[in-house]
Amino acid sequence: MSKFKKKKGGDIPAVNTAALPDIVFMLLFFFMVATVMRQNTLKIENNLPYADQVEKLDKKDLVMYIYAGKPSANYKQFGTEARIQLNDDFANVSDIASFIAEERASKREELVPFLTTALKVDSDANMGLIGDIKYELRKVNALKINYTTKTGDVQQNQ
Repeated sequence: MSKFKKKKGGDIPAVNTAALPDIVFMLLFFFMVATVMRQNTLKIENNLPYADQVEKLDKKDLVMYIYAGKPSANYKQFGTEARIQLNDDFANVSDIASFIAEERASKREELVPFLTTALKVDSDANMGLIGDIKYELRKVNALKINYTTKTGDVQQNQ
C-alpha cells in the first residue's frame, strides 16, 4: 500500500461565496453613509454677493434657509420679479411666519433658541423684499439672522 495517492480528477473546486453577503452589506453601508442628499432644489437664481469678513456656521442642522431671487430659466412662468423660496416651493412674505413655526416644531425644544435663519439672497434682489423678510422674522421673534455670501473682495459685487 502506498502512502501517497495520486489525484485522479483535475476538477477545479467551486468558488467559496460565503463572504459575498458581508461584502455587499459593507458596500451598502459605505454608500449610505458617504452619500449626501441635496436639501432643496433651487427654483431661483442665486448668485450670492461677495464679502471679505466671513464666518462659518458651526451647526448646519440648526439653520433655516430662506432663498430670494428671480425665478430661474426653468420657472419663468412665475415672472421676472424677485421671489421667495421656502424649502422647495415659492412663497409669499406672509408664509414666512408659518415656515418658522414649522421649523421650530420639527426641532427639539432645547434647540429652538439656537436656531439661525440664513438668508441666501441673489445679489440682484430688491432690498425692499429683504426688508419685508426681515420684518416678518422680527414679528415671529426669529432674531438670529445670517446672510450667506461668497468669500471674496467686496469690489466684485458691482
